[in-house]
Amino acid sequence: MIILAAVILVLLVLIALIAGFVTAGGLFAWYEQANLRPELMARRFTPASLAFAASLMLRETLCLAVTILLLPWGWLPPWRRHIPRQRTPILFLHGLFQNRACWLYLRLRLRLLGIPSLHAINLPPWKDIESLTERVAIKVDELRLASGCERVHLVGHSMGGIIARNYIQLRGGAPKVERCILLAAPHGGSKLAALALSPLAKSLLPGSELLRRLVQAPLPAKVHLTSLYSRHDTLVLPPTNARLEGTENIELTGIGHTSLLYHKPTLKALSERLDERSA
Repeated sequence: MIILAAVILVLLVLIALIAGFVTAGGLFAWYEQANLRPELMARRFTPASLAFAASLMLRETLCLAVTILLLPWGWLPPWRRHIPRQRTPILFLHGLFQNRACWLYLRLRLRLLGIPSLHAINLPPWKDIESLTERVAIKVDELRLASGCERVHLVGHSMGGIIARNYIQLRGGAPKVERCILLAAPHGGSKLAALALSPLAKSLLPGSELLRRLVQAPLPAKVHLTSLYSRHDTLVLPPTNARLEGTENIELTGIGHTSLLYHKPTLKALSERLDERSA
């Protein structure tokens, strides 16, 4: 009973901390939007607005709590899965302070839909962008060799999307990638990156050297690029910075930065673009 009580207490404290983090992000986002759109001030305390904000923050809190609780799974050695021959491998790249475990839900759902060869790697936050991009390059070549395919698909969430772009735009990876799907990636940077305790966060600040280089580099014509983002993302500030001009942009509403990974429209968008049977 004592152990159970201790576990419950730890979980409650964790959820409370996460709720505080999500609420703070929501306040920053509201402040940003209120400055851009002053008309929002008039309806900020209406029942509908309060209910929407509470629902958004509750869902984001629960999804972030699940993702954090899954972190130990991502530290375990990955299973040696059979890599199907002549089926395009799909490589998932996670965001800042996460690991490959954050993809468990989406990978399971995609596998149940009949989409095979789903792979993920860890991208430690104490490394720099170029080191992490090199990890991606090594994994891509490994998957190409094992599958017999010339190209792979990349799916990147948040920072993982920026690493994917660095690989295909600046590191010569475009000929090895067929499709690149970017989820809530801060293409224009995020003002909240200044609060992140990681050297990687400097690359995600608006106007950073890396983001300027990506803007100046042409998007690879032979890579099918999709940018999926939420208008109510409270970590990419402003949320429109997750839009990437010159690509297929899909805007969602009523969903947060992490809960995007557990969202039905996200699964639908991925399955439609990654299922080779419907190509």
